[in-house]
Amino acid sequence: MTPDRKGDGGPSPLGDLKDALGGYLSAAGHGLVGRAGDRIGSLTDRLTESADGGGAKGGSGGSKGGGSVKATHIMETVDIGVPLRTVYDQWTQLQDFSDFTKGVQSVSPHDEVTSDWTAKIAFSTRSWKATVQEQIPDQRIVWTSEGAKGSTNGVVTFHELAPRLTRLVVVVEYYPAGFFEKTGNLWRAQGRRLRLDLKHFARHVTMTDDEEIEGWRGEIRDGEVVKSHEEALEEDEDAADEYADDEEGEYDEGEDDEEEEPYAEEDDDAYDDAYEEDERARPRR
Repeated sequence: MTPDRKGDGGPSPLGDLKDALGGYLSAAGHGLVGRAGDRIGSLTDRLTESADGGGAKGGSGGSKGGGSVKATHIMETVDIGVPLRTVYDQWTQLQDFSDFTKGVQSVSPHDEVTSDWTAKIAFSTRSWKATVQEQIPDQRIVWTSEGAKGSTNGVVTFHELAPRLTRLVVVVEYYPAGFFEKTGNLWRAQGRRLRLDLKHFARHVTMTDDEEIEGWRGEIRDGEVVKSHEEALEEDEDAADEYADDEEGEYDEGEDDEEEEPYAEEDDDAYDDAYEEDERARPRR
């Protein structure tokens, strides 16, 4: 896990990210993110409210943080006409990113938590190691990264707008390292690159739209795997079987309620006898 840069007692980068994002959304007229919580989970909860209510389409800006280092904050969203689970599963296929994006050149996962990335932004090539801090299937992925050109904190959240419409929200906080990175106004290039690559991702998911793809369904908290992919799939199967049993039970009960009484010939005989007696008792004219 990447340590917070508290330095001389100042705020941590994750705290800066939440504060800056809240200010950005308020300035943009959304007013959906109030005072930031103590954990990144609070940030993603508020992002959910923003996205579900028609969040921002994109933006970026700078904010002082981590001492004298100027942090860049970027927020981008994209809507994809594919079910939420499919979008999430496709996102977990990190090794495929270089096939359809222009910025990502390679991704090499080490395990479920860490991976090495190489990307080209403007005329600069950058490499970094990413660490997933939190990953909740179909909801959010929170990560940090460290590289020679800087470090980042980021979160991507997934929101179902309709059965076949999913909103993706990506927020990144970038701390540059080196004179050129700090003074070159590269945040514009970073925001543009993220925006374009999200469109490439949306196109890729829409064109493939393979609901059978098996994404990584495990769960990560505090940088550690707390539920494996296999355990998550087993839970899904158990839930599906339980649902099927409930449905079958309700169907059987419905059949019992509508089941007719067995037919008996004696009923017809009793009816005929009663009819004949009624006819004999009727007055004759």
